[in-house]
Amino acid sequence: MVIGRKSDDSLFDERIATFDDDAGAYNQQDAEGFIKLNALRMRIAANKKR
Repeated sequence: MVIGRKSDDSLFDERIATFDDDAGAYNQQDAEGFIKLNALRMRIAANKKR
């Protein structure tokens, strides 16, 4: 059972690993394109079943 990890080379940053104010580190609109692209396969499958 893993209870923790530590690395001097970690890219994890607690200041931006949040859904709260991240001081502009992440633009929520960036997710829109990812969601549409990820859902493309489901839309194609649905169209084939029609």
